[in-house]
Amino acid sequence: MDVLDLTRLQFAVVTIYHYFFVPLSISLAATAAGLHLTWLRTSNDKYRDLTKFVGKLLIVTFAVGVVTGLVQEFQFGMGWSSFARFYGDVFGPTLAIEGMLAFFLEATFLALWYFGWDRLPRTVHAATIVIVAVGTVLSAFIILAANSFMQHPVAYSLDPVTGRAHLDSFRELLLNKVNLAAFPHTLAGAVMVGGSLLLAIGVWRFKATAEAGFRTLARLGAWLTVAGGAFTAITGDHLGKVMTEVQPMKMAAAEALYETTTGAPFSAFALGKLDGSEPFFTVDIPYLLSILATGDPHSTVQGINNLQEQYVAQYGPGSYIPMIPVAFWSFRLMIGIGMVAMLVAAYYLWVTRKGREPGRWYDRQLIRFLPLIPLLPTAANSIGWVFTETARQPWIAFGISKVADGISPGLTRAEVIASLIGFALIYGIVAVVWYRLIRHLSRQPLAPAAEAAPERADAPVY
Repeated sequence: MDVLDLTRLQFAVVTIYHYFFVPLSISLAATAAGLHLTWLRTSNDKYRDLTKFVGKLLIVTFAVGVVTGLVQEFQFGMGWSSFARFYGDVFGPTLAIEGMLAFFLEATFLALWYFGWDRLPRTVHAATIVIVAVGTVLSAFIILAANSFMQHPVAYSLDPVTGRAHLDSFRELLLNKVNLAAFPHTLAGAVMVGGSLLLAIGVWRFKATAEAGFRTLARLGAWLTVAGGAFTAITGDHLGKVMTEVQPMKMAAAEALYETTTGAPFSAFALGKLDGSEPFFTVDIPYLLSILATGDPHSTVQGINNLQEQYVAQYGPGSYIPMIPVAFWSFRLMIGIGMVAMLVAAYYLWVTRKGREPGRWYDRQLIRFLPLIPLLPTAANSIGWVFTETARQPWIAFGISKVADGISPGLTRAEVIASLIGFALIYGIVAVVWYRLIRHLSRQPLAPAAEAAPERADAPVY
């Protein structure tokens, strides 16, 4: 591997690791806010206990996410200074605002929420966790705008003297059609990840303690996983159509479609050469690729060879074809793994409906392995980002500059390898610490109402 490949690997490791905690923070914050408001409305102490429990999981996850996010931003200067220098005026506002939201708004109000029990008025206290939830969503929207610029550059102009990109309209940057499509899809995936974690913890602890609150937590997590999965499919369909419009090569690579085809089928499974150019066995669904790409089963989908010729004429000599096997299989794994997670959660809801306990041996086996279910949505999320970024290659910002143009000048293999090993070791330690903390918190019983800190008698209720 040369310096460019190693730097890309380092960025992938840091980014994927950071993204393990982003969807969890988003979904746990929203869930804690929903439970808190439910308790405020119903005065049912079960929801207060669940709110505190989910909030503790959120605090640990949020802390790790913020730290790893810092490294993620430093990556632009360490390994991709040429990219940062060229697009700094475009990326700077999004990174700055996202950082302020994470450090000032979210962290401040999360601390107020955690230390505000029986100290703040009840409605004011509930508002703090709602602000945290809103802040995480805003952070996601703003940082996705930066990534969407890489997928579909908008709202910029090139300085004729320096050649640097300048931001023309922050509003247009935020309202990039890719961002508007990717944002709900990302939130849906986050709901799946957070829901699966709550499902896993609830099932594990209910089996060990038979505490009714954990059963409620498990079913809540299952419902979130199912709803998130359904919404992911709906928003993913729209995102696929936008992707076809702005990056037709990405959709062609997702199907390994080499020739432009009308009424294109979708291969649910294929075997063939590693480059995807000559499949010798496929399981095709007629017209599905055309439906995914445009919504019309009889529409024409551009092929890789035709697009390569078009890009050579438009951008100059070179290969504009991404790694086809990675695009092909990551697209299917993303969809398939997500569907499995949703179906497992739905089956759990069916098995445990109306307070029933799993009786059949295969139902009991399902319960036994349900604590592992968070691995499925997490993998689907990560693989989805692998597809999104690798199928854009060779562009770092589509149609403007290539990945090779963004690397920091003067980097050596030794420097990149040393930093990659350092990141891997530190992140490995952080992962163990996070897992042990989450496991420790999950082992704690939900606080009985009698032991909970009483509300101040003089605390006003608005």
